[in-house]
Amino acid sequence: MSNSKRIPVAVLGATGSVGQRFVQLLADHPWFEVAEVVASDRSAGRSYAEATDWRLSADMPEAARSLTVKDYGDEVTSPVAFSALPGEVAGEIEARLAKAGQAVLSNASTYRMDPDVPLVIAEVNPDHVRGIERQKANKGWSGFIITNGNCTAITLTLSLKPLQDAFGLDSVIVTTMQALSGAGYPGVPSLDAVDNVVPFISTEEEKLAEEARKFLGSYDGDFSLAPFKVSASCNRVAVRDGHTEAVSVRLQNRATPEEAIAAFEAFRGRPQELQLPSAPARPVVVRRENNRPQPILDRETHGGMASVVGRVRECEIFDLRYTVLGHNTLRGAAGASVLNAELLKAEGLLPV
Repeated sequence: MSNSKRIPVAVLGATGSVGQRFVQLLADHPWFEVAEVVASDRSAGRSYAEATDWRLSADMPEAARSLTVKDYGDEVTSPVAFSALPGEVAGEIEARLAKAGQAVLSNASTYRMDPDVPLVIAEVNPDHVRGIERQKANKGWSGFIITNGNCTAITLTLSLKPLQDAFGLDSVIVTTMQALSGAGYPGVPSLDAVDNVVPFISTEEEKLAEEARKFLGSYDGDFSLAPFKVSASCNRVAVRDGHTEAVSVRLQNRATPEEAIAAFEAFRGRPQELQLPSAPARPVVVRRENNRPQPILDRETHGGMASVVGRVRECEIFDLRYTVLGHNTLRGAAGASVLNAELLKAEGLLPV
């Protein structure tokens, strides 16, 4: 698709941290073009440049600067909308757009566990997009909502999928060390973050456990959760970007660390087969050094779109243990929605 034929898209919640990532990732996208930006009434009516406290290291894309910010209640005409809306408003707005016929690619948590809404990681469960037709029928919408998951769940699940396929999963214990950017901006106060670990993130453990099982479950007209068990402990740590997770796994069929590494390294999915623009060459990258992965060194792997695995070793209680790292605002948020949209476009499922 040439740039002159790019699909116009809207970014909902465009002034926030995830919304800014959407604007950044879509600025030079070969298939999509940001035509509308939407935010709360505090920003509506102003230019995007005036309304946004840009917090990313690269400059605000020039094409977005002059866009006039629309209010949550304004009409959105783009056929595709990327949602970074806060949970308290996402439900009503996303449903309104889906009812009007638009495709909503949502980073919000509101509909993730809805029995009619696909929760998709493009490499893990692309077949779940078949649930779109059921969603339309059950909800009476001409458009649809597709969700991506919680940032920790995406990072974890990308590493679990190769193990599930090769050996089967029985039980998972995961302890997370989550970056400050996961709390948005301004997020965690500095006096709570510096020299500290906060051992509680509201609803995070529940999301991680439930979403991983929906991602790795089946769809046969209904979404069924995968039967393995997940025990999660989530912590906020003084890292800017990049969620690190310590994982122990009991498999249905035992595997050595080298066999597990081979499964990680061989893993590819539908995005790699289709060569989608945002797809990492390898969804799971293995580091064999004893002290990797580390956020400051590894979070940008494949443009921040890969899960980076290291320290794969035997577990004295379960079968295997390893560390996995993912970039929480790229693959864990905006990048996941963009890749899902690319999958839908390649499969002919967007309303354009």
